[in-house]
Amino acid sequence: MKFTPTPLAGAFVIDVEPIPDERGFFARSWCAKEMEAHGLDGRLAQCSVSFNPAKGTLRGMHFQAAPHAETKVVRCTRGSVHDVILDLRPGSATFRRWFAATLSAGNHRALYVPPGLAHGFQTLEEDTEILYQMSEFHVPGHAAGVRFDDPEFGIEWPAAVARTMSEKDRSWPDFPRGAPSA
Repeated sequence: MKFTPTPLAGAFVIDVEPIPDERGFFARSWCAKEMEAHGLDGRLAQCSVSFNPAKGTLRGMHFQAAPHAETKVVRCTRGSVHDVILDLRPGSATFRRWFAATLSAGNHRALYVPPGLAHGFQTLEEDTEILYQMSEFHVPGHAAGVRFDDPEFGIEWPAAVARTMSEKDRSWPDFPRGAPSA
């Protein structure tokens, strides 16, 4: 596994290192020891799948608030997404900045999202599937988010936002200016 730091401290793009042969290739996509060797959280509490039939679907920007803040490793297993992370850590040098990467079934890339960052994506193809690996169990009362189009962040999405978006994601309140959120 190859770990490439993003501009947001503690967040990494993870690429597999394929070992090819006549059948295709084999590659490790998760290794707690390798993650820990890079100073990352290698715990795995649960995995989830998100299937999105419509191109342009937007999900986000989500996080789980303390004391149940979670690390996520997000990988696209079918189709492709414009994947976005947003730094909501008040003491961070990159507070309120975002980073985006294209994750696809073809590039086998994943994004490591540490606690304190919100996560969201927009599908670039129909029938797109995302796999989430998380360090903490989901606690509904701690699920939170910020609006995908909050002018405080200026997140750039590759396409107009489709109607395929939850009302909850459309209606997150404006980010409290100067107040910590994650």
